[in-house]
Amino acid sequence: MQSPCIREASKACLRGCCRPLFLGLPDSSLPLASTPAYNFHGATQTSLHPNARFSNHESIPSLNDAFTYFVRAYPLYPDTQQIDQIRADEYNHLALSKHVCLDYNGQCLFSYAQQQSFPMATAAAYSSSPSGSPPPFLHSPGSPFFNISHRSAKPNTQVGNCGQESEFESRIRSRIMRFMNLSEDDYAMVFTANQSSAFKLLADTYPFQYNRNLVTVYDHKSEAVELMVESSKKKGARISSAEFLWPNLTLATGKLRRLIVSKRKKKRKTKRGLFVFPLQSRLTGTPYSYQWLNIARENDWDVCLDTCALGAKDMETLGLSLFKPEFLISSFYKIFGENPSGFGCLFIKKSNVSFIESLVTSTSSIGVISLISTSPQFPFPEEPESTEIKTEQISKPGLQNQNLAIPESSNLPKIREDAEIEEEELSITGIVEIGTPFESARSTNTEMEINCRGLDHADSVGLRLISIRGRYLINWLTNALTNLQHPNAEEGFRQGLVRIYGPKIQINRGPAVAFNVFDWKGEKVDPSMVQKLADRNNISLSNGFLKHTSFSDKNEEEFEMRKERVVEGERTDRSEKRHCWISVVTAGVGFLTNFEDVYRLWAFVSRFLDADFVEKERWRYMALNQNTIEV
Repeated sequence: MQSPCIREASKACLRGCCRPLFLGLPDSSLPLASTPAYNFHGATQTSLHPNARFSNHESIPSLNDAFTYFVRAYPLYPDTQQIDQIRADEYNHLALSKHVCLDYNGQCLFSYAQQQSFPMATAAAYSSSPSGSPPPFLHSPGSPFFNISHRSAKPNTQVGNCGQESEFESRIRSRIMRFMNLSEDDYAMVFTANQSSAFKLLADTYPFQYNRNLVTVYDHKSEAVELMVESSKKKGARISSAEFLWPNLTLATGKLRRLIVSKRKKKRKTKRGLFVFPLQSRLTGTPYSYQWLNIARENDWDVCLDTCALGAKDMETLGLSLFKPEFLISSFYKIFGENPSGFGCLFIKKSNVSFIESLVTSTSSIGVISLISTSPQFPFPEEPESTEIKTEQISKPGLQNQNLAIPESSNLPKIREDAEIEEEELSITGIVEIGTPFESARSTNTEMEINCRGLDHADSVGLRLISIRGRYLINWLTNALTNLQHPNAEEGFRQGLVRIYGPKIQINRGPAVAFNVFDWKGEKVDPSMVQKLADRNNISLSNGFLKHTSFSDKNEEEFEMRKERVVEGERTDRSEKRHCWISVVTAGVGFLTNFEDVYRLWAFVSRFLDADFVEKERWRYMALNQNTIEV
């Protein structure tokens, strides 16, 4: 259900009447110096220290000094202290272990404090089982909250209204749908083992024999997308991919438009195929316009929106409330920084009757799962389900907040009014938080819901504060990394330690950054080595491969390929002109990331300014009776 104002706004947007601000782009009619993007860029550049360049890891500012400059540059950041309090109260394991988690992708369901209160409930659940032990079909028996069963899991039990779904699954589905700002009247949902399984299930069921095209928009190697491509090829699909322009990896809009815009003026009887689209890159944080969803739909494509790289509340932005794709894919994990296990979700628009029917009659069950509750409130399937189920509310532990102290505003220069900054920044990024049709249900059905405190925390903070915090942290980190430079006295210039791939300082960039480290000779440090050394310093990073990169000049391409030591990859579709993949390190900022996390990553990377850092680390671990670092 949509309110009348949303429906009217949707009609206006489909007619192309929306201003560029709605799409997250600056208004080109304004002078550059007067736009908030210009002010944001300048503030970010001075967020370390005016004109600061660091050529020695010992010369970088301390954590407290860096935080002082950070808050001076971003005076709205203290408004997000609620997130720091949630982190201290509910995720204190992060502070106790001093673990920096920059490798998570998806949404957090539960909190660590909630898990700590769970063991007794889990034991009670097992004791209620007929044998007094975990049922044999459970995957990872003993996991808190729920386990996963692959036995007899069929898509028709979850979308066909067959009455075989458990009460636990039904209620966690309702909680996830509300978090995703999706109506159960509009969408059906299938639980899958992970993101890859959701992509494969969609490809296995989609009628590529009639709608013969698959177009994907990914600037990196994705196992999930490759599974979809492999499955769709077997059904005769023609595969195409968007390309990304070097060096900023922006979308090659001309090429993509040629792929999806139909030359026919008459309405087709069948769809042209499936258009798979993320709103931002999981690896580089490059943002893409909402308008591509509309262009694809107007040209007879079914649209699949990949939401796995979105922020915690991004599904509540106005753009995603207006564009309702045929399919969505998302992923959820149990606990941030502790338990990365979880599941994927495939959402199918119920108006897509033919697809729903093919899914219901499908005999394929690969990747489809059932969730088995380990709570005594939801008995195992062998026993009758209780008709009166109430969610147990667990009180928060009384932990003290040990966050960095926010400097007194009286001691810092006030460049602009907070309300002015907030209004302009939110308008330029197109972030407009709207009411959802489920707000009334939140008050009436609270005691009937699954207690997903991870989702509850994101709901309580809201889109505005989560977006502000993520934007400040990722742009500060990007700027800080680019200010690390090797001294080069002989040639009289300094060479950058870090190379950023994708957007640099950009107000509407996604919460991820891809980078590589280069030594003083200009040689690339193996990303796997960087990731391994970071892990030994209790910092979790990811790595990946950039692909579908388009160069404007062949000489530039050959030079970059030598410099980057590209990896030869297999050709997955007809649009790949070359087989070159560029390996990178990537860090992702999440809802619970704080300033200390990004500072510690910066401080770690700065140690590569020491030419002997890698060798010293190797000897240090050998001295501890450990083997040399294997990459």
